[in-house]
Amino acid sequence: MNTHITTDFLVIGSGLAGLNFALLVADLGYHVCIVTKALPEDSSTAWAQGGLASVMDAQDSFDKHIKDTLIAGAGLCNQTVVEQCVKAGPSVVERLKQLGVRFDRNASNDNYALGQEGGHTQRRILHVADATGKEIEDAFLKHTRAHPCITLLTQHMGIDFITSHKNDLNKEQPNQCLGAYVFDKQNNLVKTIQSQYTLLASGGASKVYLYTSNPDIATGDGIAMAYRAHCEIANMEFMQFHPTCLYHEKAKSFLMTEALRGEGAILRNQNKDAFMARYHPQKDLAPRDIVTRAIDQEMKTSGADCVYLDITHQSRDFLMQRFPMLYERCLGFGIDMSQDLIPVVPAAHYTCGGVRTNLNAETSLNRLYAAGEVACTGLHGANRLASNSLLEAAVFSARAATHALTRIKQESPISHTVASWYDNNVGVSNEGVVVSQNWEDIRRLMWNYVGIVRSNKRLLRAQKRIELIEQEIQEYYWNFKITADFLELRNIACVAHLIIRSALKRKESRGLHYTLDYPQSLDSECHDTILTP
Repeated sequence: MNTHITTDFLVIGSGLAGLNFALLVADLGYHVCIVTKALPEDSSTAWAQGGLASVMDAQDSFDKHIKDTLIAGAGLCNQTVVEQCVKAGPSVVERLKQLGVRFDRNASNDNYALGQEGGHTQRRILHVADATGKEIEDAFLKHTRAHPCITLLTQHMGIDFITSHKNDLNKEQPNQCLGAYVFDKQNNLVKTIQSQYTLLASGGASKVYLYTSNPDIATGDGIAMAYRAHCEIANMEFMQFHPTCLYHEKAKSFLMTEALRGEGAILRNQNKDAFMARYHPQKDLAPRDIVTRAIDQEMKTSGADCVYLDITHQSRDFLMQRFPMLYERCLGFGIDMSQDLIPVVPAAHYTCGGVRTNLNAETSLNRLYAAGEVACTGLHGANRLASNSLLEAAVFSARAATHALTRIKQESPISHTVASWYDNNVGVSNEGVVVSQNWEDIRRLMWNYVGIVRSNKRLLRAQKRIELIEQEIQEYYWNFKITADFLELRNIACVAHLIIRSALKRKESRGLHYTLDYPQSLDSECHDTILTP
């Protein structure tokens, strides 16, 4: 088996960002190796229910979309990034259409059927019923699997980036990414993948929390890998909690899309009272950070385990047509959305921070790009506007491809052969309980101490505990052969520490970061939180 692979481009991740980049560079004849740690369709893209935000209606405008994004971002959005992303929306929609994505049309078939979600002042969400992400993922995978220049390695997990400084190349020159060490889960071995350029598109880190709407893959692997390679990491305190995950003992990570509230669903508390009017003028269509904290407050005040989403004003026929997947799933749990209130709770949903990038999706490590949820582009600021994430993934993966293609044509290739992975002096662990126990401890302490509402006291407690866990993980790492479970544990511990450090650095409340010690927003704190090792 070939454990040393050489390629033009390495892509880590198989969601929209990774596949879009891969197709764009492969179409010019360059070889691309895509690494995905599960099956490619297991990406967070495939789980996206709501849709993709883009200005497509005459009553809407770029200026309105830009304004909505900036307001949601609470002063931390990069306005240039916002403007470029929003204005690229129609071209993104056209590319997706060409690849076979069939967005829903209105009744007269003269325009797209546009939805509305929290924080948006206009209908601008393109969707494919309530399974938009799956439609996009399927379309991209169809082209990816058929492309002669693309190799897709499933069940392969990134361990660490290979850098020129770690390989003892000229340390007087800027550090460069030369590829990555990758763990082949099925064959239990490490492969060395050497590349001219690498795109990191591994998704977010919401599995660091006990309750999440994300798939099991979302363990922050890419953020942790980039941090260990000395990349700049930004704004990790801004973890978005989705307001409405289904609260049911048999429902794991099942999201009730914000598009429900876009179609008039009302949040009700334990007494069945509509409560959002007390928290925001937009009521149930307020930005996610507002809605999430409102639900958290209602639950804490009443002692209730959940609140309720009420869309019973809509007919069964409408719900079955607009939300077929949600309707069937809820019915399987004994909930008829047309007649019953839907029990919901907040859950960790989206990582607004991540690996810091510029307008070309370049990271601070030369030859490494990042796009999608793993990246902090400046679009989301302190709070992501609903359905801007698929737009961002498409825009920045395309910008990365354009920039990398220019470089590969102009620059001399790296010819140095990098060192292969070496683990001959370590044994096989019989202490699997170390992994499972620490995994549970991290996710629970993050939920209890670094969740929707924070305080210095809670954050400092979490910091002490995570430092002890990291010491134990580090000792384990150098003494035993790695496993996929251990690698994920190592990564969520790293990401947890980054979130805690970032939260302690921000001495105010802004967007998704709310602390009891500093409840106001301050002009002096209106800046990104940057972390480096």
